[in-house]
Amino acid sequence: MKNEHRIVLAGNPNVGKSTLFNALTGMKQHTGNWAGKTVEGAEGRFEYGGKSFVVTDVPGTYSLRRGSAEEKVASDIISFGGAEAVVVVCDGTCLERCLSLAIQTAACAPRTLVCVNLLDEAAEKGIVPDLEALEMLLGVPVTGMSARKGRGIDEMCRRLCELIDAPPPEDVPLTALSPELESAAAEVAVELPVCSGYSPRDLALRALQGDRDYLLRAGADISDEKWDSLTELAAGLGFDPEKVREEVIAADVERSRMIAERTVRHTESPRSRRDRRLDSILLSRRYGIPVMLLLLGTVLWITISGANRPSELLGELLFGLGSRMSTAMLSAGAPQWLEGVLIQGVYRVLAWVVSVMLPPMAIFFPLFTLLEDLGYLPRIAFNLDRCFRCSGACGKQAVTMAMGFGCNACGVTGCRIIDSPRERLIAVLTNSFVPCNGRFPTIIAVITMFLTVSSGAVSSAVSAVMLLGVLLLGAGGSLLASKLLSVTVLRGVPSSFTLELPPYRRPQVGKVIVRSVFDRTVFVLGRACTAAAPCGLLLWVLANVRTGGETLLSQAADFLDPMGQLMGLDGAILLGFILGIPANEIVLPVILMTYLSQGTLSEAGGSQLREILLANGWDTRTAVCMLIFTLFHFPCATTCLTIKKETGSLRWTALGFILPAAAGVLLCMAVNGLFELF
Repeated sequence: MKNEHRIVLAGNPNVGKSTLFNALTGMKQHTGNWAGKTVEGAEGRFEYGGKSFVVTDVPGTYSLRRGSAEEKVASDIISFGGAEAVVVVCDGTCLERCLSLAIQTAACAPRTLVCVNLLDEAAEKGIVPDLEALEMLLGVPVTGMSARKGRGIDEMCRRLCELIDAPPPEDVPLTALSPELESAAAEVAVELPVCSGYSPRDLALRALQGDRDYLLRAGADISDEKWDSLTELAAGLGFDPEKVREEVIAADVERSRMIAERTVRHTESPRSRRDRRLDSILLSRRYGIPVMLLLLGTVLWITISGANRPSELLGELLFGLGSRMSTAMLSAGAPQWLEGVLIQGVYRVLAWVVSVMLPPMAIFFPLFTLLEDLGYLPRIAFNLDRCFRCSGACGKQAVTMAMGFGCNACGVTGCRIIDSPRERLIAVLTNSFVPCNGRFPTIIAVITMFLTVSSGAVSSAVSAVMLLGVLLLGAGGSLLASKLLSVTVLRGVPSSFTLELPPYRRPQVGKVIVRSVFDRTVFVLGRACTAAAPCGLLLWVLANVRTGGETLLSQAADFLDPMGQLMGLDGAILLGFILGIPANEIVLPVILMTYLSQGTLSEAGGSQLREILLANGWDTRTAVCMLIFTLFHFPCATTCLTIKKETGSLRWTALGFILPAAAGVLLCMAVNGLFELF
């Protein structure tokens, strides 16, 4: 398009960058209130002042030093993406933390505009940044805004147009390094080829940090012999890559601190006192974990008590509609086998998945998203950091574990926020130990049917406590598996990390509900239905094709029965888990199809489902072992494909598949043995 200007939005996580992106482009980018929410860049367009802009929202990052996946992606887009300007969004409530990224960006992208966002929250906390002084010290234009309320966006666009029209500044203040490192950089710069548009000093520092990939992408002709020569030169000057990296980062941090001291004025405010009081409770060693468990238990109780009746009503509606569709097809002269495939197979499995999954998800996801929007989820990671350090993993794994409760595939993708490759791999391989949303309906059904004896509100409360215990068992399994990996195939020392604790914010309830329903509930339900439809077809075929007087489904269950009995289960249950690999949501429908042996899945909700299971030999032992294996078994196909994509290795994917399954088999055998003994 003619006169189209390409710009980049950069910033730390949780500074309102995605909110500004949405305001500019009209795209509904998710604006989660925790670090690492944006994993990949998003792109959109907007127009202002007769100019057309293409804007790229890069992953939230604290640095461009290319230590983590986010830093590499952000650095590559800013340096090599062909952008004419970079807009760095900073948090006005904690400016010192954000300035380091602004300083690094200005050094490699002369046309840089710094936007100090969240000025309304800063004012409530008694924080007043001097934007004019900040602009003078940084050497780049600075503007203020409150993107959430739409204030200051026009001024930002006006300054951006001025920046695009003006020639790039020639003298951007550079961060001062030690004389020794400056001298070494000057010597290395002489040996490097000139790259148009790139600072020789910056390229020399990249070379001293061992970042050959950056030099190659900048257009420097660095052969193997040339690189070896540069490495020897750096070693001869007494600098190894890690030492240079640490000094450059320390210099950026020190300059950020000095600028913040000279440009930010702090006064006491009621909101800052309130935040400190809340953190004194939610982050304390005495109350932090109990409050976390209480909140999670409350969410689970509301989910269980609120989803039972809607699930029954939805099941009656969908199965009743299926009966009318079946009658209509047969009356129209459709072959019975076609009616069986479409209605008794595909439709009935879909009806089961929707009626069982939709109500709990429609309650759980909005409640979970409210905690996220409130700013509480990063504080869970803070509280659990010590547990993960003891297991040889990174505290950020608590965040990815929380994401896994929604979907293990999303949790695996979220592991990109972990800088250390070793710790990232540990988090990827152990995420399936926590139950995803697809396993919740099965866990809830087993608990309410077999492990609670009361009724009404008391039953819901007891079920919520038991479900919380199951979730804690999954988290404990993830920690133990992390410890096992960290002392065997992935040995190493836990690294330190920076975790942002965002301010407490009043949740935007309307947006939270819409976002959780469309971004999460509909997405997960759609994925489950996509897997359930072909599975329903396969189930109908297996349940209706007979050889030797028995259906293929029954023969497969009989073959697996000895192993199932050893685990306190039976062959039908194991077959359900195997055929449920496309999606965990269809495990129970497969089990019911096998038990009924009628070639079709009948409507089974509440007491009717319990009667079917009891008639097929279920008891307390079966229920407990079923809970354990639902919690610890091989991940679904989507998660396995995601592990393969993230690790690039079939070996690690196989380990991620085998590890939770082995834990589940051994635990079920042990529990079954205890029941036999006592």
